[in-house]
Amino acid sequence: MTLVPLPRLLIEPLVRNALLEDLGLAGDITSAAVIPADHRSTVVMMARQQGVIAGLDAADLAFQLVDSAVVLARHVEDGAAVKPGEVIATIEGPSRAILTGERTALNFLGHLSGIATVTAGIVAAIEDTKASVACTRKTTPGLRALEKYAVRAGGGVNHRFALADAVLIKDNHVAIAGGVAEAIRRAKAGAGHMVKIEVEVDTLDQLREAMEAGVDAVLLDNMAPAELCEAVELVAGRAITEASGRVTPETAGAIAASGVDLISVGWLTHSAPTLDIGLDWKSNHSG
Repeated sequence: MTLVPLPRLLIEPLVRNALLEDLGLAGDITSAAVIPADHRSTVVMMARQQGVIAGLDAADLAFQLVDSAVVLARHVEDGAAVKPGEVIATIEGPSRAILTGERTALNFLGHLSGIATVTAGIVAAIEDTKASVACTRKTTPGLRALEKYAVRAGGGVNHRFALADAVLIKDNHVAIAGGVAEAIRRAKAGAGHMVKIEVEVDTLDQLREAMEAGVDAVLLDNMAPAELCEAVELVAGRAITEASGRVTPETAGAIAASGVDLISVGWLTHSAPTLDIGLDWKSNHSG
């Protein structure tokens, strides 16, 4: 699947806000005091861990918004696997600007590459099955577009981006509506014929009720692999099957082997560790 870059129009406000947060009211007072205004540097952005890269556009923008004279030349692209010591990009330009944008650039790149890396780990664990790895809406407020992009960079797919994308009837909806069938009936009556409907179930009895009512997808919540196999057999291709809960790199293979279409993993976006990436200075010179 081709990794389509996010529009600059979408990324720029996020990066700009991050820079404003870091600059404070007076800007980078350390670099302004210590570094001559005409000093220029060449630095390399280097991986210090094995992982998968995501977020180069955001990192590039962090430098560009500080000073358009900073040039970032990529050695790899988003979605690339890197080893410790591998150069990701070379950056050249005014030293003050590079130092000012450094932390914001690395924060975006490290965070998003961390998400891509853990996603790639789950994808590798299920590569011999038909299942895809999907993220959820458990994202950092304001960063959803970037974090979901990072999942795609790691080989995963996206679930709903927002509440308006599709109907997903969860356990609380079912409890308030008075049952699975009634919740589905209300969804069909209120959402319109163009909207997909998925319902969460945690027992095979609920699944039977959902299939009798008719849905586009079923979310099989916290089911063991043996129960997932029964669920897939019961659905028999009449709806998309999605497994959720208890997913780790160690358990993903058995979950996928049940025959489900999707495995959704919330911690890809809410708990992925940052990939360690740093800047190393290679040359310094005055303008």
